Amino acid sequence: MFISNAYAASTPAGSDLMSFLPLIVIFVLFYFMIIRPQMKTAKEQRNMIAALQKGDEVVTSGGIVGKITKVTDAFVTVEIAANTEITVQKQSVQSALPKGTIKSL
Repeated sequence: MFISNAYAASTPAGSDLMSFLPLIVIFVLFYFMIIRPQMKTAKEQRNMIAALQKGDEVVTSGGIVGKITKVTDAFVTVEIAANTEITVQKQSVQSALPKGTIKSL
């Protein structure tokens, strides 16, 4: 025959670990650059929502600025103008503003 047989070469024992090393490094980088900061931000958001109380000035995810007048388990009532109140879900509160922000607007 003109074609010789090809046999599989034996691999050293350490090469299995070396083949997975780039995958492990990518996962570690992915964790520290994406997953961990996102978990930290989500925890801060949960703590801010849990700490909402009457009189806080907030911005909703829709961009509405107002002062909280009533807080329940799942909803907050926000006064957006004199004698104008809306009820929104707590999760729609995007951020809490420092006191006196509404007066400066």
